Amino acid sequence: MQVTLLGTGDTTGTPTPNCGCDTCEEARERGVHRSRFSVHVYNERTDETLLVDVSPDFRHQFLTNDLTLPDAALITHIHFDHVDGLGNAYRLLSDLPVYAGAEVDPVTGESVAETIRQKFDYLRAVTVHDVHPFETQRLCGLDVTFVPVDHPPLLCYGVVIEDPETGAKLSISGDTSFDMPAQSRDLLANPDLLLADGIVPGHLSKHHPAGGDHHDDDGNPRTFGSKHMTREGAIALGTELNAAITRLVHIAHYYPVEEAFEDPLAVDGEQYRL
Repeated sequence: MQVTLLGTGDTTGTPTPNCGCDTCEEARERGVHRSRFSVHVYNERTDETLLVDVSPDFRHQFLTNDLTLPDAALITHIHFDHVDGLGNAYRLLSDLPVYAGAEVDPVTGESVAETIRQKFDYLRAVTVHDVHPFETQRLCGLDVTFVPVDHPPLLCYGVVIEDPETGAKLSISGDTSFDMPAQSRDLLANPDLLLADGIVPGHLSKHHPAGGDHHDDDGNPRTFGSKHMTREGAIALGTELNAAITRLVHIAHYYPVEEAFEDPLAVDGEQYRL
C-alpha cells in the first residue's frame, strides 16, 4: 500500500492567498505547500487507487505529484474543502464510485451520501454508494471501514484502510475533536500510519471563542474549540492508538513560524509505503 499525502492543510491552506504572516512567507520561501486535505492510497497488488476526500485543489495535487487518477473515492463529510473537488470528475473520469456515510445528519436532514448525490447530480461519472459506519467493505482490494468521529455540528467519519493480504493499516482520524467514540478508537488502533487532525498548537486555544477542551493532565487542551484536535491532542491520540508513525494533517497557517515546520506536522507530497 502506497500512501501519498496530497493535501495536508485546513480550509485556506498554507500559504494562504494574500497572507503575509511569517508562516505563510516562510512556506513560500521553502516551497512548502499544505493544500486542502486529500490522501491518495495506491494498491500495488491490484493497480487500483482510492482517494480519501476530494480536495478543491485536486488538479494541482495530481499535476504536482504525477499520480494515477482514482478508481474510487471516500468522502468523510460535506465541508467544501473535503468534497468540492468532485467537480473535477467532469471530463477527467469516466466512472468514479464515491462511498460516503448513510446515517442521516440531524442538522441537514440528509446523509453525507445523499448530500453528495444531490450536489453533484450533474456528474454522470459519479455514482454514490451509501456506507454504514463500522461495516467493512472491500474496495480496490483493500478493506475500508468508516468510523464516526466528533466534528459538530455535522456528521463526520474517520477511515480505516487495511490490506487483507499484508496486514498493512492506515488510520485517518478525519476532522474531529479529541472526544471521538471508544468504538472508533478501537478500530483506528495499531496503525502503521496515523493521519491525525492537528489544526493548531494548544496554546492558540485562548484565541478561539470557545477556548479549548479535553485538557490533558498538564492542562493542555487537546481540542481547539469544539471541532478539531490541537497538536497536543493529535500526538496524544497517536500514542493512545499505538501508531507506528503519526503525521499531523489539516494544519492551519496559524502555527507560529518557529513551530510550523517541525515534526510531526506533515506537508504535501509525503509518501509512505506500508
